[in-house]
Amino acid sequence: MKNITLHRLELKNFKGVKSFTLEVHGENVKVYGDNATGKTTLFDAFVWLLFDKDSQNKKDFSIKTLNKGKELHGLEHEVEATFTVADQKLTLRKVYSEKWTKKRGGAEKQFSGHTTDYYIDGVPSKKKDYLDQVESIVNEDIFKLLTSPSFFNDQLHWKDRRNTLLEICGEVTEEDVIASNKELASLPTILKGRTIENHRKVIVARRAEINKELDKIPVRIDEIEHNLPSVDDLEKSALEGQIETITSQIDEKQDIISNIRNGNAISTKQREIQEIELELLQIRQQHEAGTKDDLYKLKAQIQEEKSAISLLESKQSNLRQKKKFNDDSIASTEKKLQQLRQEWTELNEKEFVHNDECECPTCGQVLPEEQVSVTREKALGQFNLQKSKQLEEIDTSGRRIKSQKESLLSENELLTKEYENNSSLISEKEGSLLQLNEQLKLLEGSVVDIMDNQSYATKLQEKLDCTSELDRIRLDAQTSIREVEKEVQSLKEQRLAIQSDLAKFVTVDQSNKRIEELMDLEKQLATEFEKLEQELFLTEEFIRSKVNLLEEKINSKFKYARFNLFKTNINGGLEEICETTYNGVPYSSGLNNAARINVGLDIINTLSEHYGVSAPIFVDNSEAVTRLIDVGSQVIQLVVSEQDKVLRVEYPNHKEAI
Repeated sequence: MKNITLHRLELKNFKGVKSFTLEVHGENVKVYGDNATGKTTLFDAFVWLLFDKDSQNKKDFSIKTLNKGKELHGLEHEVEATFTVADQKLTLRKVYSEKWTKKRGGAEKQFSGHTTDYYIDGVPSKKKDYLDQVESIVNEDIFKLLTSPSFFNDQLHWKDRRNTLLEICGEVTEEDVIASNKELASLPTILKGRTIENHRKVIVARRAEINKELDKIPVRIDEIEHNLPSVDDLEKSALEGQIETITSQIDEKQDIISNIRNGNAISTKQREIQEIELELLQIRQQHEAGTKDDLYKLKAQIQEEKSAISLLESKQSNLRQKKKFNDDSIASTEKKLQQLRQEWTELNEKEFVHNDECECPTCGQVLPEEQVSVTREKALGQFNLQKSKQLEEIDTSGRRIKSQKESLLSENELLTKEYENNSSLISEKEGSLLQLNEQLKLLEGSVVDIMDNQSYATKLQEKLDCTSELDRIRLDAQTSIREVEKEVQSLKEQRLAIQSDLAKFVTVDQSNKRIEELMDLEKQLATEFEKLEQELFLTEEFIRSKVNLLEEKINSKFKYARFNLFKTNINGGLEEICETTYNGVPYSSGLNNAARINVGLDIINTLSEHYGVSAPIFVDNSEAVTRLIDVGSQVIQLVVSEQDKVLRVEYPNHKEAI
């Protein structure tokens, strides 16, 4: 068993406690105090020192001292504790401080955050080493379970409480549960390798899906029956014969249209027009060769010059802005230099003044001349030293600012030269652009329009003549085709009407088949639902059997505390829980504060034995308990006492108070 005992806990400026030292000496103590005197703050400080949290396991809590609701600045917030861990003494200390920094160019320091310093046995430590040292004492989660009677029941999730109990007492295997109840013999086959919990999730999800499907099936069947078309006055075979006859007639008409369209006169004229279009394309390509290429190249050069000018003008704008900024900075530095010169002159002209008529402050007599002289020389020396130091500081500031000014002036000279060079480049580029635009005008004026090409114009007229001839031939053929197409359209409309009636038979057959499928599906889903209900019952019976085994095994480990690991819902189903009880009264409802504390201590006794660790237990609101049960750990009771306006510590074993 690793024994951890607290010997001393010291707070400075922690959550309103300016200074308090709790001398425990490794013994059990009682700390008395009225409300808001800092009892719980002791526990908060203890937990914060180790884990950066308060006694309620919250990390985002304030430890700083407040004055009228506002934080006091400039304080160091400190907690230090001395322990004995496995017979080895250990002192841990943590200091939380404000960080104040002076920004560049600023005269005053400004608040910029917080820092935390760590110490192990008085030696400054890195945060990682400090945390490793704390972890080596005991795991954080285990430590909180062992130091607060309320942590297990009030702050631990019920699933984590349940897992902790199972860790202490050992899990009951599925084989053990199934062997204890003959009704569960078929369960392994049903689970198919899943856990009980996962299989229950599968069942619940599948049941919900089946219920949705079962609700939808009657609606679907009713909708199908409502939309069934009537075929009472129709005969399927007669309709099929009519469609076949009309389709044959449409095919004959389509052959007639195809023969008209494929006449030799139209095909010949179309080939002739295609040959003319090819010749026109060749003439255009020969006409545009050379001149167009020169135009494209010249336009590309003009665009390049425009882009170059735009970039140079943008650069000029940046140079002007930068120089203006430098000019403003130079004026500012010159103003500062003038101010420093004035300060230096005023300080340099300042003369030492001393009152030689000195009297003794006690008796009123004039002091001896030699004593006055010594005093005067000492004051003169201090005056000259202070004056020299201040003059040197002004000189230093002046040299620094002058250096900044000279640097800015040098940079402005370079900016001016660069600006002049860019201006020359812009002028050159603009001249070049002007020449290129003149060349473009001359070249565009020399381009001959394609319609002025006699060969192209002659061939284009030839194409127009052929096209007109083709239109005339097509017009004659189109008139004949339109007459036949009207007959085809009439036949198609007749066939479509008959096909619509014939499709009703298909719709009726498909609808009846779908209704049969839905009814079969309804039976299958109902059968599957009954099977799932049986499987769900078996899983609940498994949980019930397992919990009975677990509760008996777990409760045997505790003297006072008892645990319910499941409850039966209104619908008869089982719900996993983890409820602590004492004499049948649930911890979460009906159990008084005294019983809650003693039940918590009983749990700590078992947990300490299981983990092999005993740690200091802080019992808050201890005034509610007449007598604490026996525990194997150090106990620090925090007792509300209205008469104690400051914290008072008693050592019950010594029967004396501090």
